[in-house]
Amino acid sequence: MTIIINPQLRDYIDPLTQHEYLALERSLLKEGCRDALVLWQETLIDGHNRYAICQKHGIPFQTKQNDQFNSLEDVMLWMIDNHLARRSVSSFQRGVLALRKKDIINTRRKDKSSQEKAQEAELALKDPDPVPVETREEIAKVAGLSKPAVAQIEKIRKAATPELVEAVRAGTISINTAATIAALPEEQQVAAVAGGKKELQETARQLRQTRSPRAVKPVDGGETDNATISSTMNTTTAPSTQHAESDAMRTELLALRAENQELKARIAELTAQLAST
Repeated sequence: MTIIINPQLRDYIDPLTQHEYLALERSLLKEGCRDALVLWQETLIDGHNRYAICQKHGIPFQTKQNDQFNSLEDVMLWMIDNHLARRSVSSFQRGVLALRKKDIINTRRKDKSSQEKAQEAELALKDPDPVPVETREEIAKVAGLSKPAVAQIEKIRKAATPELVEAVRAGTISINTAATIAALPEEQQVAAVAGGKKELQETARQLRQTRSPRAVKPVDGGETDNATISSTMNTTTAPSTQHAESDAMRTELLALRAENQELKARIAELTAQLAST
């Protein structure tokens, strides 16, 4: 039997973590490959990890055909729906998959002719799509997430470094924390991830604090004085200046935190060298 591996399809769904891959390998070695691999003609479209493990250990496996597709995009949409139906998929992964589905559908709609769109509209009246993916609300329904969570995942997809994406995908940090960190320059994101879970959470907390408005406190526990009122008016009338100062303070703070992490790593390295002498 000839089985073709299409790299685009193999890499379309996020890979398993090392822990997940080893757990799957142990299961296959103990119980065998119980679920059939799915092929589109000769191309493997579901079961890439199982196939690799079976090939490595000589484990027998079965295959079944799914010939309902006309293009790779059809296959990708099927793969997305297939993974969204699984309970083990994390919230972040569900959001990413739903956004990928939206991208494919939106691209198809742009490419359709007016005649095709009219035919589609007519068919939709007879057999409406149960889960259309057009707006953020609809994406949220497909993914089983809230609209704010979808917005945060979109931000992570666009701005996060691979290191930060891996941290949220592995469950080291929450979607909310990752979206906050994604606003930083790439080198600061990498430094925060290198610091571990606590460093990421602390950096996100610092960022949120610099963004939140500060309340004007009364003088002597009572009425505000003229200086306070003047300060409040200046803050109101010059938001751009305040925002610039806040950004500068945040950048300086995060740069210091990154430098601190580098110093810690250097100290650890020197300590190890001294211990070996």
